[in-house]
This record gives sequence, C-alpha cells and structure tokens, in this order.
Amino acid sequence: MAFARIDGFSGSAALARLIAAGAFFLGANAALADGCGRPIQPGRHEFKVQSTDAERTGVIFVPSSYAGTEKVPVVFDFHGSHSNPVGQLKRSSWDQVAEKEGFIVVALQGSLAGAFDGTHAWNVPLVTTQEGGLDEVAFIGAAVKAVEQAACVDRSRIYASGYSGGGRMLSQYICSGRSDFAAAGFVHSLRAGAPVNVDGQWKPDRATCAPSRPMSIIAFAGEKDDANPYAGGGKPYWQYGFLTALQRWGQMDGCTGDAVTHTVGDVTQRLYDTCKAGARIAAYVYANGTHAWPKTAAAEGMMASASSSSSPSGVVQVASAVKAPAFDPSVDPAPRMWEFFFEADKRNVVAEAAPAIVTTGTTVASDCAVNGDLQETNCSSQPSNMRRSAQGVRGAL
Repeated sequence: MAFARIDGFSGSAALARLIAAGAFFLGANAALADGCGRPIQPGRHEFKVQSTDAERTGVIFVPSSYAGTEKVPVVFDFHGSHSNPVGQLKRSSWDQVAEKEGFIVVALQGSLAGAFDGTHAWNVPLVTTQEGGLDEVAFIGAAVKAVEQAACVDRSRIYASGYSGGGRMLSQYICSGRSDFAAAGFVHSLRAGAPVNVDGQWKPDRATCAPSRPMSIIAFAGEKDDANPYAGGGKPYWQYGFLTALQRWGQMDGCTGDAVTHTVGDVTQRLYDTCKAGARIAAYVYANGTHAWPKTAAAEGMMASASSSSSPSGVVQVASAVKAPAFDPSVDPAPRMWEFFFEADKRNVVAEAAPAIVTTGTTVASDCAVNGDLQETNCSSQPSNMRRSAQGVRGAL
C-alpha cells in the first residue's frame, strides 16, 4: 500500500489527528480505503509518498467545493525539466480550473535534480535514464493508489497532463501498459515510444510502447519549438517529430480514416474521432508556437479561460455579444484539456469548445524554488534559450 505523510505527521496513530485538522492524508487504512465520508481542507498541501525505492514528494490541490461525499475526478499534472510541482501549477493553471470545476489536482515531483536550485526533472525510462534517478513509473502508480485511498475519487475519471519532460514521462508511463489514466494531454511533449532509426528514418520503437487499451489523447505542439523540435531531430531522446508520434498514436488507438483538419490563422487542429473503444485524438499545432506553454490574453467581451468563468459542464462562458465560431484555435491548454476529458464520449468536443485568445509566452529556464506556503513560486531566473538551459540536466527536457 502506498503510504504518505503531511506536515511531519506519519503512522496510523496520526490519522485521526490529520482528519480532524483537515489535512490531506495519503495512505488510509482499509476501513477508509475509498476515501469517501470525510472532508479535506481545501487548498494546496505538500505530501510525501513511500514508493518502492524512496520517499517521494508532490503537491495536491483540493477545491473549496470538495466535501468528501461525492466522488470527484482527479488530474495529475507533470512538470517539465528544471521545474517543480508548484512551478508547474503556476505555468498550467490546472488548480484554477479545478477550483472552478470541482476536481482534485496532483502535481508530482521528478527524481532528478534540475539545473537550478529547487528544480527537478524526470528519470524517463529508456530515453533519459540517469544515475541517481529513481523508479518514476512505480512512484506514479503509488501516488495514484494513495490518492484513490485518501480522497473520494471517481476512479474512472483520473486523467493526466504533462508539459515537456513531464509529458515525455507521461507518454512512457502509458506506453509501459499502466491503465491508471482515462485520458491524457500533452504540451510540447507527445511521444509514442523510444526513438529508433529504421532505414535512415527516425520512428517510434514499437517494442517500447504498448498501452493497455485505446486511449483518448489531446496534444499541443509549436512548429518553432527548439527544445523538442516539431519536425524531429534535437536531442537523442527526441529525434522523431510530432506528426510521426501522432500518427503512431492513431495506429495504437485503431483510428480509421483521415483526421478532420481545420486551419485558422497560424493554428491547425486535427481530430481523429473514429478510433477503437470510443477513443479520440485531438491535436493543436501552432505555426509560430515555441516551447512555451500557450497563455491566454484578455479580449473584450470574451472570457479567456475556465479560470475566469465556466459552466458546470466545463465549457468556457462567452459574453452574449460575442458569437463563438464553430472552431476557434485560440486555446488555453488546461481548460481545453478539461473540456476534452469531460466530454471524451461526445463528438466534435474540440471544435465546439468556446474560444480563448492565446499568446506565445516567453520561455523561462526555471520556475525556481518553492516557498513555504506552497501558494506561489519565488523566481529569479531570466528568460533564456532552452537549448542552453537544458544542459543542466544533461538533456532531460
């Protein structure tokens, strides 16, 4: 059983005190195995999980609407290299979406040291395994089980999102055959197995990616990404491009026919919605996109993201004076992923989702150190070239 402690408490004797105090306790006893029936203090909590090889850490966000009486979804958010859980939440805004929509967010911490104090990277199997790195697959699995035991969770609605190195880690976790996640999202990071050169062409090694079942995925990529290049190449762990990865996922999901494609401005959206077991694949490609996480910008008469205003169904609300087009490519990845997850069984959800204006942000090398109350990240790093900054983790972006 996965075991965790919070705020210095540990052991079963502390369970009653943790529950009474409203602190989040991972690793409940058998009597409370499903985590339902007790409230949990809302907000961010640091936690520690005992994995197979070490005690591991992360951050969990509980929305203010959580009462412990109804099962709620969970989204796991995987940080990129030279980052940390709090920095990733600041980048992705998954906690803001969760507060609006009433689900739990879990941000885990990779085992490799990043290039900057307080930052980390993932020990991705097969591609960036490094000395001193721990078993990330075992850790993720243990964390999922611990959350299932500690919170009132809908186990059929556990999702995951990864950015950069975190998305590569998520890709390989799914490729390893783990079935914890109902759907997954990737920002500048989609992989379909380790790269292998076949007759002079780089392709995904089919032997290194065997998902347990067809899975709905949504992915975002920038054609000007110089860290994980859209067309392929780059560092040894990357090599094959985004469309090659997407095509392989289409094969693994048993998709038939061509993708439905829309291009508006500099953004192209592809949707494969005829895949096995109801799986669907959606992708956004930004012609001018870099490695930065796309961010929304204010627009008159329009809500930029679900963190501003949204309906219970997770669809962004737009002022009545604005008529939403049938397809709008301007998206904030986290709310769009949530819409995709929430409506995974409905057709054309990506095309129907409401618009948000996006700007390409400045890439920063690090999200820096975590402060004591876990509410924000204190940063002193400057914008930098990601090729240069990546060298601190020996190519683990």
